[in-house]
Amino acid sequence: MSNIIIGTAGHIDHGKTALINALNGFEGDTTNEEKERGITIDLSFSNLSLGQQNIAFIDVPGHEKLVKNMIAGAFGFDYVMLVVSANEGIKPQTIEHIEIINLLGLKEIIVVITKKDLVDDEELKQKESQILAFLKEFNFEVKFIQAVSIFDSNSIESLKTKLFTIKNSIKQEENFFRFYIDRVFSPKGIGTVVTGTVLGKKCELEEKVFIPQIQKETKIKNIQVHNQNVLEANISNRAALNLANIDKNSIQRGDLITKKGFIRGFDEIDISFKCLKNKKLNHNQKYTLFIGAKKSEVKVLLFDSLTSLEDGFATIKADEKLFTIFGEKLILRNANETICGAVVLNPIIDPMKKPQKKVLLEFLEKRDFQNAYKELLIAHKKGLGIISSTQRFALSHEEAINFAKTLKDVFIDEKELVIYPNSTKEEIKRFIKNIYTKNSYALLSSSSIHLRLSWASLSFIENVLSDLVDENFLIKENSLYKNANIKEDFTKELENIFCERLKKEDLSPTAPYNIYDEMDIDRKLGDDILKSLTSKKEVIRLQHNIFIHNQSLNKILKAMREIIKEDGFIEIFNFKQKYDLSRKYLVAYLDYLDNFSDIKKVENKRVFA
Repeated sequence: MSNIIIGTAGHIDHGKTALINALNGFEGDTTNEEKERGITIDLSFSNLSLGQQNIAFIDVPGHEKLVKNMIAGAFGFDYVMLVVSANEGIKPQTIEHIEIINLLGLKEIIVVITKKDLVDDEELKQKESQILAFLKEFNFEVKFIQAVSIFDSNSIESLKTKLFTIKNSIKQEENFFRFYIDRVFSPKGIGTVVTGTVLGKKCELEEKVFIPQIQKETKIKNIQVHNQNVLEANISNRAALNLANIDKNSIQRGDLITKKGFIRGFDEIDISFKCLKNKKLNHNQKYTLFIGAKKSEVKVLLFDSLTSLEDGFATIKADEKLFTIFGEKLILRNANETICGAVVLNPIIDPMKKPQKKVLLEFLEKRDFQNAYKELLIAHKKGLGIISSTQRFALSHEEAINFAKTLKDVFIDEKELVIYPNSTKEEIKRFIKNIYTKNSYALLSSSSIHLRLSWASLSFIENVLSDLVDENFLIKENSLYKNANIKEDFTKELENIFCERLKKEDLSPTAPYNIYDEMDIDRKLGDDILKSLTSKKEVIRLQHNIFIHNQSLNKILKAMREIIKEDGFIEIFNFKQKYDLSRKYLVAYLDYLDNFSDIKKVENKRVFA
């Protein structure tokens, strides 16, 4: 089915809600307050279908104090239905609504002149000319203009026919599903239900989705599109989603529903902005941010001015995390005044100084991702995640990898989805060379280096090690790398070093992994050396991380028997009085004593059997 969303725009009392009612019979003003005041206060949603075509209407309030609700609805529009009454023509909220629509990048306009029964034909033509002249300033594409009266059924039917000539949504499919919540409610026995407009990609019944504001994954239990249960909701569908195990009070209007792992939240984002005529954005001033159905108080920091600018780059600082993507539109207002529209250029905080950040934003504004990547790699020398390209550049993983392959002087780990600048190779080379210079008997693997340089992927480290082999600095034997200047097999030498070290450490031997790290040898090799020494009985394993030289063990066993002879028993207390060792070692030696048949354990004491 073809789905489009048409949103109303226009001044208060120009007949937006009455027009929707005439088109599809939907009574938009349903709350007591709306009926009492005779105006639309919040958004209302309805639809009109013909065969395989469906039009969803978002009717917005026209009152100047309710523009915030109008903005929340406008983010979901495909097309704008500008409603202007024939008797009043263009009024202040007509202008503000159109300015907001323009700031949001919506260019497809349908013009409906209402209340044509209140003017004669000549005045109607004048109003039509005035409206079209006004719209020319904004470079809109006017699909058609139609004059109607809700009391003239022929004019309404003619408008319906023209509306159904519009076939497709103008929204582009993105890499993942997004859905800004505009209403939350909890019908009895149903659970939590949210409504919104489907963006990015479709969602399906039983699909797992994620609410980043509360960091919680949930499942879609039911989907309704225009009060009909469906298996999926497509882009530009107005949908109601029934969410599993979500408390109604834990989420609110403006929260985002999406797929887990695609969007991270930051309390800063970078934008490019353009103000309305005769308006300026002030540096270090607070504004109200509108993005999707979300409203948030923020501070704006300009890049190129300490006073004010009509257009340029700025950083938005919020008191909460903002979950945005590259290219997303937003509005900034001051009290009841719309100041500017903006585009998210950098939705992710980067460790950059202001001059470098500005260079990045200039590239991003031109969609020059090639140079944007280069700037980011300067800031992210320890690797730039390709997965972040979905949020950073609105690229899929596959597109991001293919794009990364066009970059020069980089290493791409396709498995871990990380890009490293080749200059970082030199940093790892220096680190590895320093190890082998200090300890010519070092034997390392990519995994043992990864334990020390956790930011570097195994594939990247292996690539660096291969370079060092090509440079004749290292020799590879199986999965281990040794100093190329040492030709003999020094496994036996390492066994001797291990043995002598444990002998020297006596009753407080170092844990194996600490020895491996200090000696710069791979953990698997270290384990193999200890296995060899224990099989020869030169070293005894007391516990999984305690290995002791056999001479030291025999010495302590003899001493422990002397304590039993003197005190009639041995336990932690009298043992520690003679040997000031940590409890870990005392317990290990007492437990080992249990292996002998002439010793028995009575409660916590050991005595002769």
